[in-house]
Amino acid sequence: MATERLVKTACTMCKSCCGILVRMSGDRILGIEGDPDNPINRGKLCINGLCALEYLSSPDRLKYPLRRVGERGGGKWERISWDDALGEVAEALTQAKNNYGAESVLIAKGSAMGPEDDIVMRFANAFGTPNVSTPAFVCYVPTVTASLFTYGLTGPAPRGDYDGVPACILVWAANTKETDPPVFWDTVRALDKGAKLVVIDPRRIELCTRADIWVQPRPGTDLALALGMINVIVNEDLWDREFVGNWAIGFDELKAHVQNYPPEKVAPITWVDAQVIRKTARFFATNKPACVQWGNGLEHNINSFQMGRAMWMLIALTGNLGVPGGNVQFESRGLLPRGSPAYTLSSLVPSDLRNNTVSAQAGMLPVAKHILHRDIARAILEEDPYPIRAAFFQSCNPLLGFVNSRKMHEAIKKLDFVVVSDYFITPTAALADVLLPVATYLESDGVSAQPNGPVAQIQQKVADFGECWSDIKIVNELAKKCGLREYFWENEAECYDAILKPIGITFEDLKKIGTFSSRPKYGSYESAFKTPSGKIELYSDRLKKWGFDPLPAYYEPPETPYSDPELAKEYPLILTSGKSAVYKHSMGRQIAGLRTHHPEPIIDIHPETADRLGIEEGDRVYIETKRGRIIQKARLSSELDPRVVFVDYDWWFPEKGPSSLFDWEKSNVNVITGCDLPTNREMGSATLRGFLCKVYPVEGTSH
Repeated sequence: MATERLVKTACTMCKSCCGILVRMSGDRILGIEGDPDNPINRGKLCINGLCALEYLSSPDRLKYPLRRVGERGGGKWERISWDDALGEVAEALTQAKNNYGAESVLIAKGSAMGPEDDIVMRFANAFGTPNVSTPAFVCYVPTVTASLFTYGLTGPAPRGDYDGVPACILVWAANTKETDPPVFWDTVRALDKGAKLVVIDPRRIELCTRADIWVQPRPGTDLALALGMINVIVNEDLWDREFVGNWAIGFDELKAHVQNYPPEKVAPITWVDAQVIRKTARFFATNKPACVQWGNGLEHNINSFQMGRAMWMLIALTGNLGVPGGNVQFESRGLLPRGSPAYTLSSLVPSDLRNNTVSAQAGMLPVAKHILHRDIARAILEEDPYPIRAAFFQSCNPLLGFVNSRKMHEAIKKLDFVVVSDYFITPTAALADVLLPVATYLESDGVSAQPNGPVAQIQQKVADFGECWSDIKIVNELAKKCGLREYFWENEAECYDAILKPIGITFEDLKKIGTFSSRPKYGSYESAFKTPSGKIELYSDRLKKWGFDPLPAYYEPPETPYSDPELAKEYPLILTSGKSAVYKHSMGRQIAGLRTHHPEPIIDIHPETADRLGIEEGDRVYIETKRGRIIQKARLSSELDPRVVFVDYDWWFPEKGPSSLFDWEKSNVNVITGCDLPTNREMGSATLRGFLCKVYPVEGTSH
């Protein structure tokens, strides 16, 4: 009988990268559990982590490379070898490059999970295309870029120092219970030790049950609220004179600027009472040390970048930067940094081509090199500014995750060639010419490193499933087929050795070490701020020089009762949305252990609003904007503002089969978001929340 043993690994199903113990007997997995010694999750696992074995052995998994048979989207495939699959992909991408230029090839990737994220960038740069689509413009990067322009911090943005015993935690648009469980558990531990809590969120999330103050703004107005809070802090002398005097410039300009945002003016914009704004500002400023935990709900509107700037200013003005219990950076883990030019080979793309992306005319900040979803669709459909002919979608599902999904559907169908790598046949994958099966974290080795945290750790292969390959192996081998061998590695282990080389260890060494963490940086401000002035820049000359607001200024989002009162007569409700604890973006709808907990898409609506509209609990309802309508199931929630509805995100129905593209249009909120809406000036962030809609019963619905 084989002896049982525990194998340490790391879950890479989301950015948290929780530590996992896999209980093994020989080559057989007996079960998985959280690693109690891991500093990220301390033995806990979320529902997705607990369902990892269902992901591993799901009958819906892609097991082998497949080639499309018949018309695109017809749902018919034939099995082919990896050699044939990669050969066909390389031939198609190279043909597009030779005929139309490397920029005619789109590389699109999903949420950042680890080194596999950067290897896609390396492939794009070695291949020569500047057109790489990521979630950057609506996820994390706007706020991190705001940190760059305010603090000059080019690494991960400062995060809450929960081990430093904060006296106050401000959770702003971050439903961590559902989107970042380790941070939620850290928050609860801090609260149990006596920390106070402020929650700013349009929806009553679970942390509201522990909050000293819950602020419920109109979706999309967070910047106005932040400026109102800054107004109170500077006018009531609640700012840290010593810290600001020593380490910041532009205070006088900021103080003058925020006189335009007194709480009485901000209140009707945000729907937050002026006295609540004052109370919240005073509470945050006087309970020190304090930290802010922010979520990417702040990045889904036209104020995204400047909201990030205002938030970093709140932290700096109150002296809560770089102190125990405040917002801190961590010392380098020593790995090759995420996004490092040495890893991504960004210098291989000439600057004239780098600056000629399909989003080159968007007028974003010069540091913003990403491309926007709306511009991808336009380049394919209208060949403006030039045609995109082929696309590689790596763990990316544009039919669910991209703004105005119907336009993306039309665009993908027009492409000459589409290759998708993923765990499952998704609605996007159902339109592919070639499908490549991706290994889960249980089926591949790796170096797991949080994109915004201090921990790096081993990821160890414990299983095989069909002929699935890791993302890194897929890209590494595809590169060789494309004639790019000189820029890649002989195998995955060499790639991991390159990542670990700066700290002088190999991947085999990491297997013995397991996990290592860096320490928070406290104080030491003399060389901390890599801005032109060497200080925190509350007022930014760089932004002014480039034609952007040097101080955060609130702009009313499009399609609201204030920016478009005529539209509000037909579409009277404000739509917002968010992710669920059960699913990671569009993943997991075919996993029984997850689907049981959240079987269908839900819209939350206030009982008074529902009664007025003739809607009862459980009714099927239409949610409609100018761009179309979708169907979700009504759930009554008295804790929402009656003028707001909360819509489920990224829904599709695997049980409906590939020939219908899994009914991707039926309930998908991005069917009713719009490429036509204005985007954030600095970063191009799309308007994904806070716009007008109407809700009404589906005909024949039963009560």
